[in-house]
Amino acid sequence: MNFEAVIGIEIHVEMKTKSKMFSASPNRFGALPNTLVTPLDMAFPGTMPRLNKQAVIKALRVVNALHMEIDHDLYFDRKNYFYADLPKGYQITQDKRPIGKNGYVEIETSHGVKRISIERLHMEEDTCKQLHLASYSLLDYNRAGTPLVEIVSRPEIRNGEEAMKYVAKIREIVIYSLVSDGKMEEGSLRCDVNISLRPAGSDVFGTKVEIKNLNSLSNVQKAIDFEMHRQEKLLLSGQKVEQETRRFDETKKETVLMRKKTDAVDYKYFTEPNLVPVHLSDEFINDAIASCPELADEKLARYTKMGLGKEEALQILDSYDMTMYFDKTLDKGASIKGLWNFLTGDVASYLKKNNLTIKEFNVSPDHLVSLMKIIEKGDVSYPQGRKIFEEMVKNDEDPLILQEKLGLKQNSNQDEILTLCQTAMKNNPQSIIDYKNGKDRALGFLVGQVMKASKGKANPQMVSKTIKELLDKE
Repeated sequence: MNFEAVIGIEIHVEMKTKSKMFSASPNRFGALPNTLVTPLDMAFPGTMPRLNKQAVIKALRVVNALHMEIDHDLYFDRKNYFYADLPKGYQITQDKRPIGKNGYVEIETSHGVKRISIERLHMEEDTCKQLHLASYSLLDYNRAGTPLVEIVSRPEIRNGEEAMKYVAKIREIVIYSLVSDGKMEEGSLRCDVNISLRPAGSDVFGTKVEIKNLNSLSNVQKAIDFEMHRQEKLLLSGQKVEQETRRFDETKKETVLMRKKTDAVDYKYFTEPNLVPVHLSDEFINDAIASCPELADEKLARYTKMGLGKEEALQILDSYDMTMYFDKTLDKGASIKGLWNFLTGDVASYLKKNNLTIKEFNVSPDHLVSLMKIIEKGDVSYPQGRKIFEEMVKNDEDPLILQEKLGLKQNSNQDEILTLCQTAMKNNPQSIIDYKNGKDRALGFLVGQVMKASKGKANPQMVSKTIKELLDKE
C-alpha cells in the first residue's frame, strides 16, 4: 500500500526588539541567567503589561511578506496553563483574532514550485528557558516575555524536502525583513512538526504525531523522513500509530518518544483584561510595510536584472551578511559581475582559509571597489591585484598606496610589448615551428617567456594577442 504524509508546521520566531513584548526588560541573547528581568517578567502582583510597538511593526512586515490578510484590530488573550517555564501561570497570546491569516509562500522543490498555504500568524510572549539536569531543572527568565510570532501552516506539506524548504523560506523572510536573526541553534527560530500518514488518495487524516523543537534545517528534513518511515512500518505491520510527542535524536538520527498524548489540553482562553484592543490605522500599517527592508526575492529580481544568473545570485543571497556587503560594494560603483567573481573567488577563499565570516572581513567596500577598478583598467594584472589584495586584508590600506609601495604597475605600452614579443620569438625559433605544425601550446610557452622577461608586469592579454598576430604572419 502507498501512503501519503500530511504535514503541518508551527514556527516560533523570536523578534529582534530592544525590549520584551510587554515589559521594558532588554531583549538580548547570551546574557548571564536571570539578569534581564523586571517584576513584570516574574509576575509580581500589581505589575501591568504594555504592548511593544516595534514588535507590532515587525509582525506586520512578516504578515505582508506572507501575503496574509491583516486584522486592523489587535486583541490579546490569556492562554492558561501551569508549568515551571511560565511564571504568571498563563501566556499572553492571540487566539481568535490573529494579526494575520490566510497567507502563503511558494517554495522551489525538486519537483518544481509549490505553494504552501499558511493558516495564521499571531503574536505572543516567549516562556523562560529550562535546563534539565539529572535530578533537578534550572530556569532562566531572561527569555520570558521575548516577543514572538507564531506561524502556522496548513497541512499541505508532503515530505521532508518540502518541509525543509518551507522552513528555509520563512527563515529567509524574517532575516531579510530584520524581524529576527533566524538562528535556529540559539532558539531564535524553532519549529514543531505535526505529521500523520494516510493511504494515498484518501481524505481521512491519520493519527497525528508531533515532533518538537527541531533546531536546524537539515534536522527538519531528517526527522520527517525518519518519522514517515517509522509510521509506514507500523501501519504495514498492522499496528496503530499512537498520538504522541517525539523529539529528534541527532546522534541516532531518529525520533524518540517524549510523552504520550491523550486528550487535547483545554487552555481556557479568555480576553486579556490588562491590554485594551488596539486599532491599527491604514497609515500605521502602510508605514510598517513600506519601512521593511528589501526582501531576498526582491534582491534576486534586482540582481538578475543587473546581469547575474539566478544561481549566481542565489549564491550571494545564501548569506544575509554577504548580501549586505555585496550591496554596499555595488553602491560604491562596482560592476556586478566583477564583484560576484571577486567575492565568490578570492574573498571566499581567504575567508575559508582563515575561518572567518564576511562580517569579520577587514577590507572596506570602498577599497575593494578601488582594487577592482585598477585591475579592470589594466593598471595592474590580476596576479598583481592578488598581491595587493593579500596586503589589503592585513589593515585595509588603500590599494593605490599599496600599488605604489609594492612597485606593481602593469605594462600596457604597445611598443614595449611588441619588442618583448619579438625578442621571445627570436630566442625560441622552435616554438614558431611548433605553432606552424599545429601545436597550440607553443603560443602559451611564448607568452610565458614574455611574462618572465617583464617580471610579470606586461599586460598578458596584450602579450597573447601580439604574439598570435606575429606568429600568424610568419
